[in-house]
Amino acid sequence: MSSWFKRKEKGIQTATEEKKDTPKGLWYKSPTGKIVESEDLAKNFYVSPEDDYHVRIGSKEYFEILFDDNKFKELDANLKSKDPLKFVDTKKYSERLKAAEQKTGLKDAVRSAVGKSMGKELVVSCMDFAFIGGSMGSVVGEKISRAIDMAIKKKIPFLMISKSGGARMMEAALSLMQLAKTSAKLAQLAEAKIPYISLCTDPTTGGTTASYAMLGDINISEPGALIGFAGPRVVKDTTGKDLPDGFQTAEFLKEHGFLDFITHRRDLKKNVNLYIDLITNQPIRS
Repeated sequence: MSSWFKRKEKGIQTATEEKKDTPKGLWYKSPTGKIVESEDLAKNFYVSPEDDYHVRIGSKEYFEILFDDNKFKELDANLKSKDPLKFVDTKKYSERLKAAEQKTGLKDAVRSAVGKSMGKELVVSCMDFAFIGGSMGSVVGEKISRAIDMAIKKKIPFLMISKSGGARMMEAALSLMQLAKTSAKLAQLAEAKIPYISLCTDPTTGGTTASYAMLGDINISEPGALIGFAGPRVVKDTTGKDLPDGFQTAEFLKEHGFLDFITHRRDLKKNVNLYIDLITNQPIRS
């Protein structure tokens, strides 16, 4: 007797770009099974109140959290990626760019802005995982570099919020060049004695970790964030050893000296500005 229902295709069929990170609709279910109203989640800095799970958010939400009254000036808002290599995998890269732009309303995987945070100016570059997995291409490198230029020119502290799957391989070596380019710019920022805080959020991996994400004067993270270069499976296969519990979580990295602090999202604005006041030897703002 054959069953009345037959699955035609095997495996999970959801395309990566269809998977949702930020809550849509009225309810959000955290990985531990806690259900929270989306409105309550937003009021709680996009952290599930019952289990403290930090939901992945993008530049829109981080700018809301960090800038006073959500007032800021976006920098280089219209920079877009080109397809110099005419790259094709299962789809043309040019088509992927178009689809990502339509789906997210973003021009690329990072947005930069300047505005007041606790009354003092701050330059923020924030990555968006929703745009091709927060991958770092030429535009990402250029926008971060220009944001650093603005910080140097105006003598304003710089905050980088990383959320990335790594280098954008559809741009091949052009993408890898961004590691050197952003690192060189950060060296200029350090020379100018302007504070740089790096916030690693879930996930911070690949070339992003291998460049600007780990070069902060202070490296901070959110609780439970995945941070690493290669994924756990690759590390395990390469070393041939079982990995310790919590490997590549923010907590594990802090314990092993890679991070200075882990900050809850509700304290993010206060802590970022506290670190800036301490680094610059200014009176602490309350």
